[in-house]
Amino acid sequence: MKTENIFQNLPADLSQEVFEQLAGKGTTRVERIVSAGQSAPEEGWFDPEDHEWVIVLQGEACLEMEGTPPFQLKEGDYVSIPAQTRHRVLSTSADPLTIWLAVHFGDER
Repeated sequence: MKTENIFQNLPADLSQEVFEQLAGKGTTRVERIVSAGQSAPEEGWFDPEDHEWVIVLQGEACLEMEGTPPFQLKEGDYVSIPAQTRHRVLSTSADPLTIWLAVHFGDER
């Protein structure tokens, strides 16, 4: 069994957000997201088929869900985003980097 650290082996090229799947099976996946000041373009809404739970482990970010005011996430803050809820990232911190942990999952079948 090999242990790893979520804060180590960060990508060298952070010109774009980096999504790395850490675990998963079926509709469930866990990923690390590393952001360095990125934001979604105006037309860059996510509209996922699955639910998403996300926590900011380091840094901070500003999110917007369609039809609601933007809100800040700081270290330790998390949010559950229901499937098919349009949302986007308005900003992320670059110093320190924003490191997220996201869990994507579908409905029970």
